[in-house]
Amino acid sequence: MTGRAAALVMALLLLLYVVLVGQRAWLFVATGEPVAVVLGVALVVLPVLGVWALVAELRFGLRTQQIVRELGSAGELPVDEVPRRASGRYDREAADAAFPRWAAEAEEAPGDWRTWFRLGLAYDACGDRRRARRSIRRAIALRSGRAPSS
Repeated sequence: MTGRAAALVMALLLLLYVVLVGQRAWLFVATGEPVAVVLGVALVVLPVLGVWALVAELRFGLRTQQIVRELGSAGELPVDEVPRRASGRYDREAADAAFPRWAAEAEEAPGDWRTWFRLGLAYDACGDRRRARRSIRRAIALRSGRAPSS
């Protein structure tokens, strides 16, 4: 299953969940009992947070995909030269050895979204997903003309 299909399935399942939980929440609130009303409100708030998180992740994925297409068509995506293990993951030592190049590029051009995106890919290859996502978010903000949040 592709990533896009999996995201669509998850979004549909979340929508079904929100509808079913919303019905239960309404039943709790309709009783008028204080404890039931609090439970009903909680049943509404938690799915809303889930929907917000899903929308944020889908937007991140779509923007990342746009950047990959743009850099790919311009021939500016880094060449994937880092060897992989049998599992398909990058060899950690080789990724760590290649990393300084991308970090130096981002330091030399801190306002260029392309360097931050490539740095995010390098972080991902090194297994540091948190920093990878932060660098890619910075690239997205720079590309859209917004000031990045550190």
